[in-house]
Amino acid sequence: MSQSIVSRLTGMVPALDWLRGYQSAWLRGDVIAGITLVAYLMPAGIGDASLAGLPPAAGLYACLFSGLVFWLFTSSRQTTVTVTSAISLLVGSTLGPLAGGDPSRYAAMASATAVMVAALALIACLFRAGAIVNFISESVLIGFKCGVALYLASSQLPKLCGMKGGHGDFWEKSEHFIRHAGETNPSSLLMGSIALVVLFLGKRYFPRIPTALVVVIAGLLLGANMDLAAHGVKMLGEVPQGLPEFGIGVLARNDLNSLLPLAMACFLLGAVETTAIGRMFARKHQYRLDSNQEFLALAAANLSAGLCQGFPTSGGMSQSLVNESSGARTPLSGFISALLILLVILFLSSLLQHLPQPVLAAIVLVAVIGLFNLSALKHMWRFSRSEFAVAIAALLGVLGSGLLMGVLIGAVLSLLFLLRRAMYPHTTELGRVPSTEFFADCIRHKDNQRVPGVFVFRCDGGLLYFNVEHVRDRFFELLGNHDDGVKFAVFFLGTVPAVDMAGVEFLTELQETLHKRGIELRLAEARSGVRETLRRGGFEQHYGPIAPDQTVATVLRKSGFSL
Repeated sequence: MSQSIVSRLTGMVPALDWLRGYQSAWLRGDVIAGITLVAYLMPAGIGDASLAGLPPAAGLYACLFSGLVFWLFTSSRQTTVTVTSAISLLVGSTLGPLAGGDPSRYAAMASATAVMVAALALIACLFRAGAIVNFISESVLIGFKCGVALYLASSQLPKLCGMKGGHGDFWEKSEHFIRHAGETNPSSLLMGSIALVVLFLGKRYFPRIPTALVVVIAGLLLGANMDLAAHGVKMLGEVPQGLPEFGIGVLARNDLNSLLPLAMACFLLGAVETTAIGRMFARKHQYRLDSNQEFLALAAANLSAGLCQGFPTSGGMSQSLVNESSGARTPLSGFISALLILLVILFLSSLLQHLPQPVLAAIVLVAVIGLFNLSALKHMWRFSRSEFAVAIAALLGVLGSGLLMGVLIGAVLSLLFLLRRAMYPHTTELGRVPSTEFFADCIRHKDNQRVPGVFVFRCDGGLLYFNVEHVRDRFFELLGNHDDGVKFAVFFLGTVPAVDMAGVEFLTELQETLHKRGIELRLAEARSGVRETLRRGGFEQHYGPIAPDQTVATVLRKSGFSL
């Protein structure tokens, strides 16, 4: 095999690289992390499957088959692939109306969604679109997760109380829960409340103990040895033993078209979560993360999950933190945990049918309680009202219109605010900093001195077709504040990253307009890309050569002004 082929394979499959240099000292940490990880992956897989409206086995299949391949392709050493509450709830809230009440059709659509997510991730990898995850801003994610936490509470509290849940959005489910509170089953409420207390105490005082697994085992023992059904406590029900059939059910082309928005939302959420987790660990442990490689890992994981009766997966924050804190040194820990899940599915899955539903509801509620980040909302309120508005829009969108619309509303609003900032860049007049040759904002800093007869203007943004009118208006507005007879104007371009043809025309017209007024215009500190655009646009024919090293002070001194 030629060296170039080996190099390409190593680039596509990072495991081929780090396995060659694997040190025996790492194995203990990877094995312990893999064993510990199973205790968190299995309850999450079962619980999130219920959020997705699927049988428990689907969650286990998704964790198993995505875990068997993700470790080969990821460039992150600690990220763990799993089903997540946000994506599971997104699947569950979207597929219900599309499946028409047919369980087999529902399962086929969930698997097809995972395959479509894989296709989108592969396309993103091939086009090296790592920056695409930046379109879902942190404020959108915070608002979305807060909305998911509240939505989850409205859907899981009825299960905790042993009563029938409502349908519709958050408000309809909450109204149904309040109206039917009298139908609460005391035994279910007691069992669910005890599970909640144990989970909270374990999370607070024993963070290294897999409390969720302890609660699951205790629930299984109670369910297997007591007739809880006689007291009105609902059980998880039968979990098929063995491996699933390979492939997905037959769906029409129209079905695939209707699944595309869901797949895009799952991909964006998964990509954002996975790369954010990977970057966090890469910074902490000082190694490089390749976002495009993470897209390939997501593609492999979702393809494997989708073809094996699972549903969309992504990197999981809590599971990845458990993996890292348990001593994982390489992605091998994820492969070990997948092998252990395989053993459970092959030989022990029949035991899971005795798990009481209130216990499962408690696990889900505690697992997602960290999604409601009140401190982050408070920080955004103090830091940026526009970002706070984006977060609240995403939150309300989730509560009122569902998870998919919540993401879309937040993302669109975030892009609109971004576009608004680009349309109205900050502009100001510059003055000389006392006792120096530096020029800075003299509107904000009153001590900075204007040079008599000189107007220095700065624009903190690109000169583009959609903002040149605003920049023109601000230029002449600030120029009009001078009553000392300005004869010389300097346009500071050091903070202008780009200029398009409209920007070139604006500067050309500005020079002509100022010339008619008897004012000479000079440019200062234009970047190389901006100079090249101005040169290609013909600006130098009117202006003359644009020097690369012209500071404001240099321009003024060459024009006869003393500083």
